[in-house]
Amino acid sequence: MWSPTECWKCSGRRKNNCLVAESFFMEISLLTIAYIIGSVSFILGLKLLSGPATARTGNLLAATGMTIAILATIFLYEEDGQKLGNYSWIFSGIFIGGVIGTLMAKRVKMTAMPEMVSMFNGMGGACAAIISLIEFNHIMHGFSHAGVVNWAAEGSLRGMLVIIISGLVIGSVSFAGSMIAWGKLNGKIKDKIFPGQHIVNLALLSLILLLAVYMIGRLPDNAGFMFYAILVLSLIYGVLFVMPIGGADMPVVISLLNSFTGVAAAFGGFLYNNKVMLTGGILVGAAGTLLTILMCKAMNRSLKNVLIGAFGGSKVQGSGAAATGTIKEITVSDAAVVMSYASKVMIVPGYGLAVAQAQHACHELEKLLAEKGVQVAYAIHPVAGRMPGHMNVLLAEADVSYDKLLELEAANEEFPTTDVVLILGANDVVNPAAKTDPSSPIYGMPILDVEKAKMVIVNKRSMKAGYAGIENQLFFSNKTSMLFGDAKAVLQQLIAEVKQN
Repeated sequence: MWSPTECWKCSGRRKNNCLVAESFFMEISLLTIAYIIGSVSFILGLKLLSGPATARTGNLLAATGMTIAILATIFLYEEDGQKLGNYSWIFSGIFIGGVIGTLMAKRVKMTAMPEMVSMFNGMGGACAAIISLIEFNHIMHGFSHAGVVNWAAEGSLRGMLVIIISGLVIGSVSFAGSMIAWGKLNGKIKDKIFPGQHIVNLALLSLILLLAVYMIGRLPDNAGFMFYAILVLSLIYGVLFVMPIGGADMPVVISLLNSFTGVAAAFGGFLYNNKVMLTGGILVGAAGTLLTILMCKAMNRSLKNVLIGAFGGSKVQGSGAAATGTIKEITVSDAAVVMSYASKVMIVPGYGLAVAQAQHACHELEKLLAEKGVQVAYAIHPVAGRMPGHMNVLLAEADVSYDKLLELEAANEEFPTTDVVLILGANDVVNPAAKTDPSSPIYGMPILDVEKAKMVIVNKRSMKAGYAGIENQLFFSNKTSMLFGDAKAVLQQLIAEVKQN
């Protein structure tokens, strides 16, 4: 490293360059380098996640960057010349959390993946809220005298309070809302709405914002009480915020709450001047926001309509015109013959396929049909399942080629020339009411135009309504034949029959 003495021996531009270089290298530390590596790995990992062929690599790259950032913080971070210490507590927490997380990830079923994502997202929101609590208590302790905080002399704290309270409110709403979403996804909590609930929600949110603005602007002596009041009100708002939302809107809610957690984590990065935490939070918040917008676009609805309209909730379930007509059933043998001699078959996966864990059987049927010269592809609706990308992940688990997965627009172009459409547990995403019935709660939502195919075979356990709680007129169409039964069992029977044809 250059020394100032040596630099003064030089003259002109060279002297200045040496001093600048020395200043630069003094500022750069191993911790900073580790944070830069972590931040870059997050960005590259997110980029790689955009394609199925590179998604696994992207996930591992981001995880490696996070590991580097965590270890660097534990061993390299210093404040006032002191390192963190307490290694036994830190690594005990990492070990316990790692074991619990690994076991949950290993044991979770694909049908339970959305609720697990919601739970983990809620834990992130809780961490962000706890950070705000701890930092506020530090302020209270550091600037108190005889038990009374001298706020009037500490006007410079207002900026810090803005960050702390923002992280508290957003993190608390994300935690409480995610826990309600988790309960609703696993069936433990039912959609509930009471008259005027949206007005109550708006009033509660307004009260939280007013208290926050008053506390930051006036810095009152009872700031501690107001801070914890904001915490409690934010938790209540998180519960009431998600409670009336259900049905087909749940993927949007999960995505929105995920963006909340990212923003709350970014505020924690501001508090600790932690670049990698700030970068990660911004990436999660931005990605979650963009995904929320895309999900709303896929349903042809605004975010305001999703949050206020309670689409799919108990208030609207069962609305829309009643489906009329008679249903036709088809045997497994007849279905196998029809698909074996078809030129093009489109498979529409839905939540029923995930429940039955039938993705591997579905892939085997696809390969058998392809061997017979049948052109087979999958039509994927953006909101099929219980979370964004649910069907893509499900089929990827069975090694289905990504090239065979057609998005909504591409699939709709193929249906008019398709001989047979096989629907496996999908309901609302193929419901023609979205185009024909203005009284339907899903009216205006883009759907898969399966009715344009020559023949439609629908596999369901029963005639029970879909997640949005409405009947499907498609099931009564002259082109449609019902094939009742568990998706896995039916597909296995179809495989046996196709082999014989």
